[in-house]
Amino acid sequence: MENQGINRAKPYQLVLFPLNNGATNVYYVLILTYIATFGSSVLGIAAVFASFMVTGMRVFDAITDPIIGALMDKTNGRFGKFRPFMVIGSVIMAISVICLYVLTPFVPAEMMWLRYTLFIVLYAVWVIGYTFQTSVTRAAQAVLTNDPKQRPLFTIFNTVGSLAGMGLMQFIGPILARDNIFGDYNQSWFAAMTPIGIVISVALTILAIIGIWEKDQPKYFGLGGKQETVKVSEYISIIKANKPLQRLMIAGGGCKLALSIATNITVLIMLYSCMMGDYDGLYLPMMIVGYVFAVPFFALTVRTSQKKGQKASLMTYVAVAFVCYIGVLALLLLWNPDTAMHMVFKLDGGVQTNLYTILFVLFFGVGYGAYYATADMPIPMVADCADYETYRSGKFIPGIMGTLFSLVDKLVSSLSATVVGVAVTLIGLNTLPTKTTPYTPGMNWLVIILFCVVPMCAWALTLWSMKGYELDGKRVKEIQAVNAERREAIAKGMSLEEAMEKYK
Repeated sequence: MENQGINRAKPYQLVLFPLNNGATNVYYVLILTYIATFGSSVLGIAAVFASFMVTGMRVFDAITDPIIGALMDKTNGRFGKFRPFMVIGSVIMAISVICLYVLTPFVPAEMMWLRYTLFIVLYAVWVIGYTFQTSVTRAAQAVLTNDPKQRPLFTIFNTVGSLAGMGLMQFIGPILARDNIFGDYNQSWFAAMTPIGIVISVALTILAIIGIWEKDQPKYFGLGGKQETVKVSEYISIIKANKPLQRLMIAGGGCKLALSIATNITVLIMLYSCMMGDYDGLYLPMMIVGYVFAVPFFALTVRTSQKKGQKASLMTYVAVAFVCYIGVLALLLLWNPDTAMHMVFKLDGGVQTNLYTILFVLFFGVGYGAYYATADMPIPMVADCADYETYRSGKFIPGIMGTLFSLVDKLVSSLSATVVGVAVTLIGLNTLPTKTTPYTPGMNWLVIILFCVVPMCAWALTLWSMKGYELDGKRVKEIQAVNAERREAIAKGMSLEEAMEKYK
């Protein structure tokens, strides 16, 4: 409902719409986490080529973002502005991933040129569908709610959606990869995970559509509800003029790169299998540890956001993560498989562990929990930047604002697969490590850099960029008040230009 210029979402809308991010995060795991492994281990494509393809397609994904964002801003048909993009994206992704993971392996190995071709083409088609749907998550924030008290809640419900999507896939995947089920990420594993992922994603998409249905109408679109036309040539000028968006791009892009690298399946295999020697016994427990520790931080981040603004919340808990990872770094530097300086966690006949494992769980758990609670905070903050753009220029362009942020986010995070792929070749491996790969000298230093140092550098960059971020809690409220006055004046017949001039 609307009250004194504030557009508030109903509880069910706040809960359901963020599930759109969970729907796309299913494929974030299914494709972006495992595509290089699929290309290398199942199709027999060169590991370096598969890794570079992930980067290349991520760049392609980033380029398509502002194009689809501009198309979204021009759209306002019978089914609204956002819902068509959610449906189209979901259908494209489902069809392309079936063709890629289920059908492509049946191409004879003698026709390797066709395997390479299908790998590239089907991956590109999937990227287009992914861009269609994932762009809505950021863009529709501007119409869901503009209440500074409600926007921080999106982070919690978005995480619930992610757990229903990404978390569920991360939980199921390693279980199905066990030797007594489908095996080590082979053709059967991909054929089984594909329909599971599609069913989860489609279910979440339907719920998200229900959540945005009522808000997807012109009366919630900017100052006057008109459809904007922005040329591609204007994108650079928008970024230059919108200083908060610039800083949010730096913070969000850096953290996404760190998360993509640190949670890359190859890095985790090197850590829990090659170094610690027990992937099946450590991966799932440590993933659960991170989620469990994140729960109290979600409550803390929302409370801080509502009292001091999202900027203060993001900076506070990213700083907590940075400090805790100093402890994780120290433990990895002390790692020695011949002494007690390695992780041990057994449940047979009672819990068996050691001090090293306990300290690792504490430092990693608190650090990852604090960061995970803030990982998706830039999404509602993009909505603040979109409101700022409406305040600054009078234009309601949430599609472009969201996809401009996403463009940089994806360009930066696209480096993750290439960084990991190249790093592995530097220690003499021609294929990406799996659970059966023995420890290779130098793996410990790769893990230290990729699992610890890279995230810490990203968090330092986030703290620096957020220091000059204008949209703190007080400033957001001021912008909302001015936009509300302009919207009311335009509804009474005043022109946009007059309203922009009168209300500042």
